[in-house]
Amino acid sequence: MSWEHELFALFDDLEGQATAAWEADREAELADRARAEYGAVTLASRLMASRGQDVALDLPHVGRLDGRLARVGEEWCLLSGARQDWIVPLRAVTGVHGASGRSVPEVAWSPVDRLGLRAALRRLADAGARCLLHLADGSRHEAYVRRVGADFLEALDAAGSELLVPYAGLVAVQSRED
Repeated sequence: MSWEHELFALFDDLEGQATAAWEADREAELADRARAEYGAVTLASRLMASRGQDVALDLPHVGRLDGRLARVGEEWCLLSGARQDWIVPLRAVTGVHGASGRSVPEVAWSPVDRLGLRAALRRLADAGARCLLHLADGSRHEAYVRRVGADFLEALDAAGSELLVPYAGLVAVQSRED
């Protein structure tokens, strides 16, 4: 083999090593980018991809709720069961079972999907629906949501007593049949 062939063989070998090093760096960079991008995925966006599916939600003092994920908003979801519906603030959820592995980025949500917890609670107030309020301390109150404030709801029990519930203390709102 002539010195030219040896030189070209050396260059080919160096070029192969450089390509392998570049590909290894690129794979590491892509993996790092994927991890960083997943850090921007919210629970709401994962649940949005699960709309229409059967899921189970774990809630403190309530336990596991099974049902079809009917609606998802920025900070809440609606779980429809066989006999009743549940409005659940996402901050109260301690676990989700059966969710899709995908997510729907918030930029792809419709304006209706962007409605917050207040909108869902106002709908209850407008309907005059009887419900069971599950609170963070484990207590439950059967009541009618009367009005919805910026960070609380006002409810009336069957006797007409008023109860103010801060959203931070709300775990779930369970529909009740009249």
